[in-house]
Amino acid sequence: MNIAIIGTGYVGLVTGTCLAESGNQVCCIDIDQNKIDRLRNGLIPIFEPGLEELVRRNTKEERLTFTTDLAKGIQDARIVFIAVGTPQSMAGSADLGTVFHVARLLAESIETPKIVAIKSTVPVGTNAKVAEILKSAKCRVDSASNPEFLKEGAAIADFSKPDRVVVGVRDLQVAEELHNLYRPFLRTERPFLVMSPESAEMTKYVANAMLATKISFINEMANLCETVRADINDVRKGIGHDERIGFQFLFPGAGYGGSCFPKDIRAVIHMAKDNGLPSVLMGAVDEVNEQQKCVLFQKLKRHFGDSLASKTIAIWGLSFKPRTDDIREAPALSLIRELLEIGCPVRVHDPVALNNVRELFGDKLSYSTKPMETVEGANALVICTEWKEFQNPDFSQLSLKLSDKLIIDGRNLYNADSVTAGGLTYDSIGRAKATPGQT
Repeated sequence: MNIAIIGTGYVGLVTGTCLAESGNQVCCIDIDQNKIDRLRNGLIPIFEPGLEELVRRNTKEERLTFTTDLAKGIQDARIVFIAVGTPQSMAGSADLGTVFHVARLLAESIETPKIVAIKSTVPVGTNAKVAEILKSAKCRVDSASNPEFLKEGAAIADFSKPDRVVVGVRDLQVAEELHNLYRPFLRTERPFLVMSPESAEMTKYVANAMLATKISFINEMANLCETVRADINDVRKGIGHDERIGFQFLFPGAGYGGSCFPKDIRAVIHMAKDNGLPSVLMGAVDEVNEQQKCVLFQKLKRHFGDSLASKTIAIWGLSFKPRTDDIREAPALSLIRELLEIGCPVRVHDPVALNNVRELFGDKLSYSTKPMETVEGANALVICTEWKEFQNPDFSQLSLKLSDKLIIDGRNLYNADSVTAGGLTYDSIGRAKATPGQT
């Protein structure tokens, strides 16, 4: 099948590449000529495990092409996916300017019948507005909603082996064509769910709202556990084995970040407000998360007091989660800003996100390409992202390098006894602070 993807960001590039890998002819379209030139040469603008290899292979085998010419790119396509960004606007809602701009360009350019499927995350009612715009095309154009459920760092597997595929349509024939497209990815009997466009649009937001709620919930409980000297790791096991609750997304930490959860929660709040409904729970989820991003700085402040400004702090992990270079709304950025505000020297390391952070902070930080180099001359180490590379360090070596022998673990990577046995003080999330020689 001939497919066009408008937008070569995270969602568009992964979608286009995976569809090409399954034998389709895919043209990815973007207005950024430099990005298109780089993609033609196999240079990927994002870090996503496995993606670079797939792009290069499918480009070489001519199933995957790239262009800035929208009219030419969609000419032979039966299905056109809109996968452009919908950033948070100043008002808190999703900014749909690019979505509607693309819809108008399509209405002017389409010359043969097509399905236009919206993969961008958009508020309820967007599909209906896009469908209205597409009515001015020269021929029949059906609109559909097809939200994505890709996790950064595992996007190839998520697309290739989805839990489910959701489509919102007003014509069942459109659903059947989309089903045929996705059939190679649903061979393990995963469901293909057909619903109205409004329900499909809402499904994406509700899924992310539920996951974000679980994260804020466990973080609030972790802070309470720490205060009353309970251990959140034990409590998590105690509730997680209840099949009604489970373990997924119940890992305490320094808060969620990224391109989806913060933006989508605020979009839900805005949608509720626009419709005259309260959004007490979602408001609390967002507030708890913003407060949680301050926890690491507060721990440093409690430990060092007024002398914190004179201390050098090393940070491991800058991306909002492992296996990605995405630093959007990452907890590490909140910590860095708070430390810089009081004049604290900061040394940082991340396996793939250093350049993105350098673009934000320039020479205000010291950058290290190796974890152990980061702690040279530092007083304390803070863990912000749970990269595998950080999970089994030599604590004795860290004790020799860290002047004040302190680790603050924002992801609960370590066993307290192992850290203190190396001569270090260990402060984590939802557990009592542990010191060497403590019983």
